[in-house]
Order: sequence, then C-alpha cells, then structure tokens
Amino acid sequence: MNCELSGNTLHGYLDGELDAVRAAEFEQHMAGCGDCQRSLSIMSSLREGLHQADLYQGAPSRLRSRIADDLGSQTRSSTAKWKWLLIPAVSLALVLITLRVGSVLTHYRTDSNRLQAELIDAHVRSLQPGHLTDVQSTDQHTVKPWFDGKLDFIPPVEDFSRQGFPLVGGRLDVLEGRNVAVLVYGRRKHWINLFVWPEVTPPAISSEGSRQGYNWLNWHEGETQFCLVSDVSSGDLHELQQLIRH
Repeated sequence: MNCELSGNTLHGYLDGELDAVRAAEFEQHMAGCGDCQRSLSIMSSLREGLHQADLYQGAPSRLRSRIADDLGSQTRSSTAKWKWLLIPAVSLALVLITLRVGSVLTHYRTDSNRLQAELIDAHVRSLQPGHLTDVQSTDQHTVKPWFDGKLDFIPPVEDFSRQGFPLVGGRLDVLEGRNVAVLVYGRRKHWINLFVWPEVTPPAISSEGSRQGYNWLNWHEGETQFCLVSDVSSGDLHELQQLIRH
C-alpha cells in the first residue's frame, strides 16, 4: 500500500471503528485514491471468504469440563481473596467506631465538667453578701409561691429544721443559659444550695463528686433535675437528699 494513510485507518474503516468525522474524511480520500480502493476491495473479499468457509470446530466435552472446573476454581479463589480483603475493611470500620465512641465520651466529659463548674461557680457566687437569697424565709408557704410566675415550673419546697437542715430561702439563678430555681438550706453555719430545673433527659454530669473543696450530689426524678452543692460533707448531702426524696 503506497498511500500515505496507515493500514490502521483502513482496518478501522472496514471494522466500523472510526467516528463519523474520520469515516467521512477517509471516504473523501478514497474517492481519489486507487491504492486504498484496491486494498479495501481485497480485504473485504478476504473477510467474506472467511465468513463463508466452514472453519468451525466444536470443542470436545472434556475440554468444556476442564474450562468449567478452572472457572470454578478461579471463582473460589476470588471469593477467598475478597474475604481476606474484607478483614482490613472490617478492622478499619472498628477503628472508626472506636474513634467515634471516644469522641462521644470526650464530649460527654466536657459537658459534665462544664456543668459541674457552673454549679460550683453559682454556689460560690451565692456566698457573696446579698446574693444568697432573693426571698428569705423559713416558711415553705412563703418561699414556694414566690417562684410562681418567675419560672415555667414550681420547685418542691420543704423545711427540714427538725432534721437539722433549716430552710433559709430561695432565689433564681442561671445554668447553661437557662433560669433555674435554687433553695437554700442551712447546716451548722454552712449553706447548702439545692438547684432545681426541669429536665426530661438526665444531663451529662456525674451523680456526685468534689471540686475546689465543694461537694455536689446530683439526681433525676421524673422530669426534674436536682443538684445539691455545699462545702459540708458528702454524708450531710446524702442525708438531705433522703429527706427531699422521702
């Protein structure tokens, strides 16, 4: 073939592999190229002859069985390889789950520490002159109605003077951006703050602990959260808790 076009172009045209633009260009070229016309004619005749010749030889059944066995073996091998590939994938998933759980626990501890710090700060702040109570009274029938209209809930108020925890009064305070009720009790010249607020789900805070010389005792009843904070002993807080929960 003396034409400047390569044989690949001719084969591509014959096999229908050229796009529309290249096929049109080749047909335009072939209209004035005798070499390409002869080559195309020879190749077309050869292809037609091969199609018409009875050159098919059926494969023996033994060969077909062997091929089927080989394919089955390859399939089993591929399955085994996929199982081995799944092991690192599962391990990676477990690592990600562990990291996620660790993140949640870290977030829980951060929220818990923040709430504990706010409770203690509020207690320390209340010890400043003039900050302990907004309503000062040992009469629960005076303190409880005082909260009416100031909050969307009314805290339970009781006086435990006979048990050594006299009611001193009450006030409003702020925790995590929300208004909460605070009842103040006395205990051998010490003050105990009882923080009360509505909470459907228990907040992220440990049930009890100590920080900066102050103890706290936290519990949840129904849809209400309670937390006692003071510098009295943990035993005193537990005793007052039992009186409140009777």
